[in-house]
Amino acid sequence: MSLADQFQATVHANGVAELVINRPPVNALNAAGWYGLAAEIERLGNQSEVRVIIIRAEGKGFCAGVDIKELAANSGLIIDVNAGNYATFKAVHRNKVPVIAAVHGFVLGGGIGICGAADIIIAADTASFCLPEIDRGAMGGAAHMQRMFGVQKTRYLFYTGEMMGAQEAYRLGAVERVVSEAELRDAALAVANKIAEKSPDMVRIAKEALQGIEDGNLEDKYRWEQGFTLQAYMSKESLEARKAFVEKRDAKF
Repeated sequence: MSLADQFQATVHANGVAELVINRPPVNALNAAGWYGLAAEIERLGNQSEVRVIIIRAEGKGFCAGVDIKELAANSGLIIDVNAGNYATFKAVHRNKVPVIAAVHGFVLGGGIGICGAADIIIAADTASFCLPEIDRGAMGGAAHMQRMFGVQKTRYLFYTGEMMGAQEAYRLGAVERVVSEAELRDAALAVANKIAEKSPDMVRIAKEALQGIEDGNLEDKYRWEQGFTLQAYMSKESLEARKAFVEKRDAKF
């Protein structure tokens, strides 16, 4: 599948850009896909006519993260996948314009990374947030989940691998609003259109200013986690976890 087949971008007349992930069946991107997504997000933010970006998806869910089957076939790709994830999340978080994540269905792994890096999250009532990294023999994404839910809730979700529904994410303040799946695109566009009506210079200044008052450096935190991903991938238990996932069986430790 080519990069053009994995996502598509449209810029509307009022400066709202829509970037749609579409890699059936579960929007799990391969290494090239993550690199390409990062480049496209950065490209959109660098266009003077773009005032705000919406990232959404087609299909069963928003994003299932990385393509585990690709990694199972070639574990050496973990370096490229790590770099592609880092570039994508940074392109969202450090973008020159606000980024809205409009999510539905499963939001896993890299999907959490996009949401945690975004400025605003709009969720369908079908959305479920999860970082199953321990069960997949990997690490990463907790820095971005922690930006959404805080330290203690993130640790609980990371250790257990439990799903969190949209309404609970809304209750905790991570999600701005919850709508039906049929209303998701319109809800995201309504927020984006409101931002696009503002002074583009002032919004870009605000984005940079808001970045500077956050606690810690999100990209540095994620880089720290990624070092442990490489450590995990060298273990026999990580290999067993990945094999079990591909073979659709319970892992044996």
